[in-house]
Amino acid sequence: MTPAAPDAKPRAKPQSGVVVPYTLNWWRRALVWAIATIIRIIAASLRWRWEFHPALLANQNRPVIFCTWHNRVALSAMIYRGYVRRIQQPPRLAAVVSASRDGAIIAGVLDQFRIESVRGSSSRRGSQAMLELLTTIEAGYDVAVTPDGPRGPRYEVQMGAIALAQLAGKPLIPSACNLRWKLRLKSWDRFQIPLPFSRVRMRFGEPLSIPADADRESLRTELQRRLNALTED
Repeated sequence: MTPAAPDAKPRAKPQSGVVVPYTLNWWRRALVWAIATIIRIIAASLRWRWEFHPALLANQNRPVIFCTWHNRVALSAMIYRGYVRRIQQPPRLAAVVSASRDGAIIAGVLDQFRIESVRGSSSRRGSQAMLELLTTIEAGYDVAVTPDGPRGPRYEVQMGAIALAQLAGKPLIPSACNLRWKLRLKSWDRFQIPLPFSRVRMRFGEPLSIPADADRESLRTELQRRLNALTED
């Protein structure tokens, strides 16, 4: 086992086996502030084009579950603000974030934009995160998930989003943020970082209802098809 960094706050290890997410020390909090500031500056320079499927605007019942590929979440806060402005309703969003040390930084950035974080993934704290997501949805929050995360394969929907929608009884909203100018990291998902003054085509697809007794594999395939139809690489 690799030891924790000297300045990292160790995780508690209760006898129950519950995994406690990492938290931020002082320099990671400073990093969070810097990242949030850079996002705001770049987002202000972008040229946005918004596309909403008519069915999404016709039925504005909330909460809903937004799905977008893992490599397109850099502008998630601004994207959600654009959505709630369009439907003229107040923002209430929670997102799934890894319980890891890097996830603590992402959660801190989301907090800067008043987005709640539910810490966990399929590989760590998964069942706890699922219960917290259901509670969050019951409290009236929209939820954002990355159906191909946290480890991929890239652009391949996993079953977690389908299971969540079935348990919550809420529709999935496929969405894709398509950047004209961007940097791509050499990560498994080829994470995309927007460049200043880029054009952004933000697309929200047709909501996908998830019946509790429906075949999950067919729903997974359909969600993947809809996401791919919105995605421009």
